[in-house]
Amino acid sequence: MLSYDEPDICRSILESLPTGVCVVDMQKKIVLWSDGAQRITGHLRHEVIGRSCIAEPLLHCDQPGCEFCSEECPLACAMKTSQAAGGSGFLHHKAGHEVPVRMHAVPVHNKRGSIVGAVEIFDDLQQSAKPDPSKGQLPEFIDPVTGTASHATVERHLRRALATFRELQVPFGVLLVQVERLAHFRANLGTEAGSSFLRVVARTLEGAFSMTDYIGRWKDDQFLIVLSGCQQEMLPSLRERVRRTLASEGIEWWGERHSLPVAIGEAAIQPEDTFETLLERVHQSLNAASSWLTGASAADANSSGS
Repeated sequence: MLSYDEPDICRSILESLPTGVCVVDMQKKIVLWSDGAQRITGHLRHEVIGRSCIAEPLLHCDQPGCEFCSEECPLACAMKTSQAAGGSGFLHHKAGHEVPVRMHAVPVHNKRGSIVGAVEIFDDLQQSAKPDPSKGQLPEFIDPVTGTASHATVERHLRRALATFRELQVPFGVLLVQVERLAHFRANLGTEAGSSFLRVVARTLEGAFSMTDYIGRWKDDQFLIVLSGCQQEMLPSLRERVRRTLASEGIEWWGERHSLPVAIGEAAIQPEDTFETLLERVHQSLNAASSWLTGASAADANSSGS
C-alpha cells in the first residue's frame, strides 16, 4: 500500500513536477529543485542542491535593488511573516539570460509549528504568454518574442479605436516606444540578449498602463500603445513617466547589467485624422525624440573626451 507519509515518496513527487518548485531552508540553501525548475532555469538539480541563493542568486524580484535574499522576495517574506507571498520577477538562466516568471511562496513548518524554510512555485511567463489554440489564441495574434500583441493585432485595434472616435467621439492617444541601438546591442551580446531586453520593456509597459490600454510590438525595436480615453494634454506627462520608468530598466547578462535608451513619440487623435496621418504625426514625434537622444549622446561623448 502506498504511504504518502514517507519522505522519499513526497520528495519524488515534488521533484517530478513539471512546474518550477524550489524549497529552501532558513539559511536560504536549496534543498529541493523540481524537474520544472531544471527546465525553466537550465540549472540541473545536482548543481543547485545545497547552494545558497545569496551566494549564487538564481532568483530575484523586480523590485528596485531587490535580490533573492531581500525582504521583498516572496520566499523571504513568507519565512518572515508566516504568510503566503507572491509576485513577478526573474530567474537567471544558466545560459546567461533572464526568464520572466510568476512566483508564489509559502512557509514550511515543522511538527511543532516552527518555520523551517519555504517553498516557492514559479511558472515561466514566456511559456504562459504563448498562444493557446484551444482558447482561440492564434499564433499570428501574439508576438512570439515579447508575448504582447503582434503588429497585425495592434494595427487592427488602432483602426477600431479610430472608427469608434469617428462614431462616438471617444478620444485616445498613441505612444510609440523605440528601443535605440538594439542592432548594436545584439551584435555585441547576441540575439537572446536582445530578446531578453525586449521582454523587459514589454513587461514594464504592461505594468505601466491600465487594462483598457492596448500594447503591441509594432516593429522589431518598437512598441505601440493605444491609450483609451487619453486627451492631448495628458500625453506629455504619460510619455515622461514611461521614459523615466524605462530608463531604470536593464538586464543582467553574464554578471553585468546592460541597458538601452528609448525614444518615445506621441500623438492624440484629431477630428481630421486618418489612420495614415495619425501614424505620420506619431512617427514625426518619435524621430524628434530619437534625434534629440543622438545629439545628447554625442554631446556627452565630446564632454567626456575633452
